[in-house]
Amino acid sequence: MFHKEGFFIIVFTFLFTAGIAIGSDYFISIEWLKLAIQIIALGFLIIVLQFFRNPKRNTTINPDHIIAPVDGKVVVIEEVFEKEYFKDQRLMVSIFMSPINVHVTRYAMSGKVLFSKYHPGKYLVAWHPKASEENERTSIVLENKTFGAILYRQIAGALARRIVNYAQEGQEVVQGTDAGFIKFGSRVDLYLPIGTKINVELNQVVKGGIDIVASK
Repeated sequence: MFHKEGFFIIVFTFLFTAGIAIGSDYFISIEWLKLAIQIIALGFLIIVLQFFRNPKRNTTINPDHIIAPVDGKVVVIEEVFEKEYFKDQRLMVSIFMSPINVHVTRYAMSGKVLFSKYHPGKYLVAWHPKASEENERTSIVLENKTFGAILYRQIAGALARRIVNYAQEGQEVVQGTDAGFIKFGSRVDLYLPIGTKINVELNQVVKGGIDIVASK
């Protein structure tokens, strides 16, 4: 199963690969060169399909849990000052996505969207300390009765060139459902209330829509 955001890229890449395969077979007589070109083209198609895969996840909806919004590795767990929306101290959990991870963003909890804003920006590597403030990004605030308001931020990395965000202010969303997509990698930061119990550790690999990041 593939994400809808990859439809046109997948179709274009498939046609491009087919064209390369047919063209090389017609125009190139050197067998090893023809085979090499066809293998490279097929490899490129496989990479694109890998980027846009969208595996089905059976999320157990629980209002007392914050689940991982994306697949990746936990690279930061620390108390920080969140200055865009809350303007106070928050617990930040950052999950870094490599190019081979699933790139779908899922809602970390059910609730109401209070805030949703896109910021154009740079494309520093996703682990750069200033990436969360200077890179292209979206900031989304969700609220429910258990945790109050939390913020998650989709951050573009050095390879990512488009962030897709489906959250709209006033919308009621369901934990684990599709919240967007970050094309070709980067990271997602979660900003949670101080005192929230964190259920993950640094360098832990998490699966979006499944693993519990925090709980009451």
